[in-house]
Amino acid sequence: MTDFEAIDALLASAASDQASLPTAQERRRLREELHLSRAQLAAALGVSPSTVGGWESGREPGGAVREKYAYFLEGARTKLDAAAATAPDPDGEPAHDQAEADQAVDTDDVEELATPQPCVLCGQPARHQVEGFPQHLDSSECGSAPSTPSSVDAPPTESVPPVPSAKPARSSQVASRQPARRAERQGHAAGRGVKVVPAGRRVQAASDIPDPIGSAVAAVLQEHGGDLEAATAALVKRAIPDAMALLDHTRKGGRYDIVAHPWLPDILRKQTARGADQIWEARPKWTRGELPAGAHEVTALDINGAYLSALKTHLPIGQLEHSTGNHHDRRRAGVHLITPPDWDHDAVLPNPIGNRDEPGPLWVTEPTLRLLLRVSGPKYGLCDPPEIHESWTSGATEGLLEKFRVALKEARDRAIAEGDEATLEYVKQMYSKFVSTLGESNYNRELYRTDWMHLIRSQAFANLWTKAFKAYDEGLMVVRAMGTDELHVIGDWRAVFPEGRGVTEVKVKDVYTVGTDQRASLPEGLS
Repeated sequence: MTDFEAIDALLASAASDQASLPTAQERRRLREELHLSRAQLAAALGVSPSTVGGWESGREPGGAVREKYAYFLEGARTKLDAAAATAPDPDGEPAHDQAEADQAVDTDDVEELATPQPCVLCGQPARHQVEGFPQHLDSSECGSAPSTPSSVDAPPTESVPPVPSAKPARSSQVASRQPARRAERQGHAAGRGVKVVPAGRRVQAASDIPDPIGSAVAAVLQEHGGDLEAATAALVKRAIPDAMALLDHTRKGGRYDIVAHPWLPDILRKQTARGADQIWEARPKWTRGELPAGAHEVTALDINGAYLSALKTHLPIGQLEHSTGNHHDRRRAGVHLITPPDWDHDAVLPNPIGNRDEPGPLWVTEPTLRLLLRVSGPKYGLCDPPEIHESWTSGATEGLLEKFRVALKEARDRAIAEGDEATLEYVKQMYSKFVSTLGESNYNRELYRTDWMHLIRSQAFANLWTKAFKAYDEGLMVVRAMGTDELHVIGDWRAVFPEGRGVTEVKVKDVYTVGTDQRASLPEGLS
């Protein structure tokens, strides 16, 4: 390799811009007009035929294979254009002179191969490579050349020499792309771009997407003449029906039809009018029994949007079905009768099933069971696996409420950034009341899923336990874990959790001191 070739190779490997590709339809057309199968092209590029099919359906390749694919497509287009240029014109004269001049191969970039390698165009052995890619120099040798009439059937025409397969002028194409891409980047930096979001198989301008939350807040504020307190109270009152309307809006085009009023087993029904059903949600209410001697500064952390984050959980889609046996199917979700394992870490960590005085089997939710299976596994090894006796489950997905959750989260984030307390309280009431009224409630007749209510609540409790373990694992001393959103710790918690009001952040609820500095109470001279 010459010095200049080494520099070319270095520049090619350091290129910051990805090679541009034609549309998916054009990719397929170029391959098919050369009479190449997907398998042939896949073999030349070192990928599978299904990968090539994906590229021809709209998926985008990346890395080095993208450069190879772009090179093939440019070469295919060049070859087809050359073939079209050599076809006889209406007057019977071949129009190939200019094409030959334009398609001439730069011999400085052509190397002879020691052993033949698959041609990037046809996949058959080639003895030369152009710009590092194996390729036939003579189109008559390339298996991708379109078939022509035999000399017996063809009309007599002037003999035309074969047009060599030329390399695409890639360096000039990259250079021509630079100004456009630079302008595109400058447009983004100046904020002149149009923000787009997915809309089915297409994208749509974010400004064209309806904003039910923003529209409701604006309408109520106008109705109350800008009175923030009155508007907030009105928004809170309509939180449940508005949440259901938002759910319907985000479910448009969804893959699953929710069974909104399924038959429920007795374990999910209240035993008395004011009693509870038989499901144990594993709500934590744990306090460390003892601290080391001395004074300790304890920080009570508030976990933001606990129920909002818990909307991302495995929820059963249809009616629950009964099964028995000590087996867990991760494709399903519901409630399970288990014998929980013994927990030997109460001195430093809360029990994943919460505080329970009575021994023996109990009905737990999917998030609690998955948490127990996780902490009993090889990564944690904190306890034995639970024993599963029977289950009520249905086919499940973790993304059932994902669009609903994202819409609420984005509205919450905007409200925090803009200091919009009315919207912030409205959104909080929407997701908290949505969860609390999924069961036997007179306030929500549209969706009756007691199982969902238990699962979402338990997911919030499981999320809190996970944060407690993270604090413990990072060297903090865990002091309390309460409900869905309260975690008390001793130590440099900012090195473990990001501080803020976002749903992935925590904020300080309280700071207090426990114990005394014994050295300060000793007589002078004894410290």
